[in-house]
Amino acid sequence: MNHFAPIWHTFCNHRGKQRSGALHKNNEKVSLMDNATSLPTGAAIAPTAEKTTASRLKSIFSGSIGNMVEWYDWYVYAAFSLYFAKAFFPAGDTTAQLLNTAAIFAVGFLMRPIGGWLMGLYADRKGRKAALMASVLLMCAGSLVIALTPGYETIGVAAPILLVLARLLQGLSVGGEYGTSATYLSEMASKERRGFFSSFQYVTLISGQLIALAVLIILQQTLTTEQLYAWGWRVPFVIGALCAVVALYLRRGMEETTSFTKKEKAKESLMRTLMRHPKELMTVVGLTMGGTLAFYTYTTYMQKYLVNTVGMSITDSTTISAATLFLFMCLQPLVGGLSDKIGRRPILIAFGVLGTLFTVPILSTLHTVQSWWGAFFLIMAALIIVSGYTSINAVVKAELFPTEIRALGVGLPYALTVSIFGGTAEYVALWFKSNGMETGFYWYVTGCIACSLLVYATMKDTKQHSRITTD
Repeated sequence: MNHFAPIWHTFCNHRGKQRSGALHKNNEKVSLMDNATSLPTGAAIAPTAEKTTASRLKSIFSGSIGNMVEWYDWYVYAAFSLYFAKAFFPAGDTTAQLLNTAAIFAVGFLMRPIGGWLMGLYADRKGRKAALMASVLLMCAGSLVIALTPGYETIGVAAPILLVLARLLQGLSVGGEYGTSATYLSEMASKERRGFFSSFQYVTLISGQLIALAVLIILQQTLTTEQLYAWGWRVPFVIGALCAVVALYLRRGMEETTSFTKKEKAKESLMRTLMRHPKELMTVVGLTMGGTLAFYTYTTYMQKYLVNTVGMSITDSTTISAATLFLFMCLQPLVGGLSDKIGRRPILIAFGVLGTLFTVPILSTLHTVQSWWGAFFLIMAALIIVSGYTSINAVVKAELFPTEIRALGVGLPYALTVSIFGGTAEYVALWFKSNGMETGFYWYVTGCIACSLLVYATMKDTKQHSRITTD
């Protein structure tokens, strides 16, 4: 917020309360946005401008680190389920044990819309900072429960019950994290760099996945298989809980966004206010549908695809996935920064057009590829296209809604859409394959991206029509 020194000839008729040290003019509307271009003659520019920028960057960093910890905790469950399945379920068929852990993973996924709803309400009522702290605290609790719960042989049926409880907490946490962090990063960043800074949401999301994979590889190299099954699988959850405590400490030092502190008191329930924006809600669903399906297809499902369909070894598929994910992560701020120059809509349209045209050719060619490098380049090409969605989807959604319902408006429809399209991507792909129609999945992904393209082509460019700049 800009601060203005008192100027008697301009503010002689000033009345009302002063807020945050800023003076308000009568009969003249003064913009206090980041894009203010001029000041009245003689107005003093606050000498703490650089400090404010540093504080803003510190807050963005703290929010991003917390997001990384949350996604690490979320992915580490899937990465280590092979090792802890036997601990939580009765001795017997290994496949049945893995199916039980997979079902509990799905329960966590289904909790994401509830998390998006509850945490969105909390963020819009109590503040973005408060909601982000609550979110990381829930994730910490879930990780601790998994790390400390005795096995089935010790406490019987209470073991899987506690595992379900822990996953419910994590589902609520990660479901609420997206909308709140997207809102916080978008509101905290300056108008000129909003696309760049908000892209770090996916940077930290992907880095959380990579760190979980790295911890798995390190433990596999340093512990025996027996040690991993006995107690080693608890180590990553302890790491996650400790990192969550650090993230909680960092988030305590974050500043609340100006958009939230300046917002007026709600005159009706937030859900009723949200229902007054059906176009924005459907826009979030439409622009998310194709993007989230493409993201999950080329990231989480691709490792299994390379093994089951292409015929590669597990080692090769793992290294290809890790390498492409790392480069994909590095692309996010580059494309996000580009959106600050040319707008959000051209980049979304580029993703929609390229995704519609090249999904079938990429997946069909990948089906027959033989070399490590061939698979790497094809997946990397797909992820470059997907970057047109992942890098800016958070800021686009945040720019659609007014302050009083922004976190709820971003988080709830996004979580619902991800659960329907992203969460089922692997299941749908395997269903097509089991029925001998694997190419049908390629066309399914193409169709969803094409539907999103229709939204991109008809929506306004949120960089030019942002609700954040008009708060």
